[in-house]
Amino acid sequence: MTELIPQEILDIYTRLEKANFEAYLVGGCTRNLLLKRPIKDWDMTTNATPEQILKLFSNAFYDNQFGTVGIPTGKNPTSVVEITTFRKEHGYADSRHPEKVSWGKSIEEDLARRDFTINAIAMKLDARRSTLDAELTDPFNGQKDIKDKIIRAVGNPKERFKEDALRLLRAVRIATELSFKIEDKTWEEMIADSSLIKNISGERIRIELLRILTSDTAYEGIILLHESNLLKHILPELIEGIGVSQKRPGRHHTEEVFTHNLLSLKFCPSTDPIIKFAALLHDVGKPRVMSKDNEGLVIFHNHEVAGAKIAVEICERLKFSKNDKERVVNLIRWHMFGVNENQTDSAIRRFIRKIGVVNVKDMIDIRIADRLGSGRPADSWRLKLFKEKVEEQLKPAKFSVNDLAIDGHDIMETLKIKPGPKIGDILQKIFKEVDEDLSKNEKEYLLKRIKEINKV
Repeated sequence: MTELIPQEILDIYTRLEKANFEAYLVGGCTRNLLLKRPIKDWDMTTNATPEQILKLFSNAFYDNQFGTVGIPTGKNPTSVVEITTFRKEHGYADSRHPEKVSWGKSIEEDLARRDFTINAIAMKLDARRSTLDAELTDPFNGQKDIKDKIIRAVGNPKERFKEDALRLLRAVRIATELSFKIEDKTWEEMIADSSLIKNISGERIRIELLRILTSDTAYEGIILLHESNLLKHILPELIEGIGVSQKRPGRHHTEEVFTHNLLSLKFCPSTDPIIKFAALLHDVGKPRVMSKDNEGLVIFHNHEVAGAKIAVEICERLKFSKNDKERVVNLIRWHMFGVNENQTDSAIRRFIRKIGVVNVKDMIDIRIADRLGSGRPADSWRLKLFKEKVEEQLKPAKFSVNDLAIDGHDIMETLKIKPGPKIGDILQKIFKEVDEDLSKNEKEYLLKRIKEINKV
């Protein structure tokens, strides 16, 4: 187990020990060491104050009121070991941050403020010996809960969730990542306190949500969010699809909109959480545009347009980056792209330009997720043919004005004009024509077209 600890972490730990301070590995890193799982973040706790820690590490930084000092490690500037002074917390008016923090006197006191028993285990090392020994402090039987695959709140779950409502979402995320079960009393309190999640910032919710979606069991994670009543506060737009039937004679949809969205997430072939998020939301616009046709059957005209607008609101509420928001919205807006055996090469190129070359694979992944989420095979013969055509059109990559056999200088020379917007207008008209028939991309022909277009 201890052989999994990197040397740079041991060096930091040893320096604290040699300065005669108590030090422990704690939280998720200790839990994952016991589970022999990969560790992304390393956390330590100590009886040294922030000021004392700063004296030991010249590159350390301390810019918060919670006793946490950061120490950069490795070549990655975002890789940081966090060392927190033993502490006690008092008052949580905002269901997120303690109103008062005081330094604690013991590791047991520090562990009592933590969220779940499996995260309330401290590991003490003796890094000065020739062999690395580890001693565990486990006052809440977290090791047993790890063995039994249980998520259990430390002490009274009502108190834990009222202290920090983000723990509601963390419980689901950790249960999803580890495939653990949430203990009954903890689960009952999560349901009762689910509305507290509204006190948490969109950014913090987004971080936990994307970690759930990163998991191989993301579908099960969203189910837990729904059953705990958290989903209706985090993504109320998704809940609108419950009970909205899509059944029509001869059509593939058999599930209600909500279930179909969740199944599309489940079967999404992408591992990218942003693409999986788009799969989860791809039909979110259907409940708002639902109507009936002349035969009294349900229809959802322009649901992709409504869905894209809803996705903008969701992504802005959850503080997605501009790039990630554009990816989600783009995939939802155009996920109803047509697929048929008669599509011309120029139609395929228009499709690629519309969604962007970098989004082609992601868009096809959304289509596959949609199909599987409807109970159909991943590929139809038409979709296979479509993918082959797309791949063929990506090879020459003739998708921009820069690929024309003429340029702006040719236009200025032919028409004897100076630089101006007219040049761009002519280039776009020529490009549109050539895109319909690539054989026209010949300089002699295009120079002739420049004069003809100018006369119109």
